[in-house]
Amino acid sequence: MDEPERDTPAPAGPRTPTELIRRALRHIRTPRRPILIVELGILAAAYGVYSMIRNNVPDDQARAVANSVRIWSTEQDLHIDFELWLNHTVHAVQWLTVTVNYFYVFMHFAVTGAVLVWLFVRHPGRYRAARTVLAFTTGLALFGYYLFPLAPPRLLPSGGFFDTVAIHDTVGALTSGDLQGLSNQYAAMPSMHAGWSLWCGIALIMFARHKWLRVLGVLYPLATVLVITATGNHYVLDAVGGYLTLAAGFGLQRLLHGRSVHAFKQHVPAVP
Repeated sequence: MDEPERDTPAPAGPRTPTELIRRALRHIRTPRRPILIVELGILAAAYGVYSMIRNNVPDDQARAVANSVRIWSTEQDLHIDFELWLNHTVHAVQWLTVTVNYFYVFMHFAVTGAVLVWLFVRHPGRYRAARTVLAFTTGLALFGYYLFPLAPPRLLPSGGFFDTVAIHDTVGALTSGDLQGLSNQYAAMPSMHAGWSLWCGIALIMFARHKWLRVLGVLYPLATVLVITATGNHYVLDAVGGYLTLAAGFGLQRLLHGRSVHAFKQHVPAVP
């Protein structure tokens, strides 16, 4: 006699796209201690893709210069066009020029990297959310480079700006000399120097216990704006664009994780 058929148990796990999305969000939103090798891989891959896309934006010089003229005219109408004065003032003092040149070339990466390491070590529970803000901000900037190519002030014809980084042969600069071919010279809007520096400042102000670190969190973004304008690499409105992109990055992170960076606890238990 044939045995009666038995009901086959339903496979465990989600069976609909909605359930899959919910499970993925639950996984993403669960605080976990970051793993060093994984984070290094993520950061390296993300920046590599960003650089590749940024530097392969079509080289539309005519449009970039036209946009530069438009930005400069807008700033003059708003009476915020202090870049030319600052550029000439700094250029007149050689030691000051060299200082801001190297600040521009190296501090962008050094300070951002230091803040990432600090968050990873001292605030592991907040690190992944803060890193996500930085990643979203950097990714969103690519849309600006595609949609609004912009020549920096130093490349504005008859603008009267000094290219201080090139004039003083600043070592390691990607904006002039033999290395300029490695970087898109018309990707000035939004300014990631400004966006990243404000991200660093916000992280320090929110989470640093020592007052002097919080003071640095205020001063560093301000110093960065002065440096990027003094060297002729950005307009003030480029910095504003960077800040708006950062705000969007915070918004996307809040949407992804369901809470803001500040809402995460400082520490989380290690994943078993």
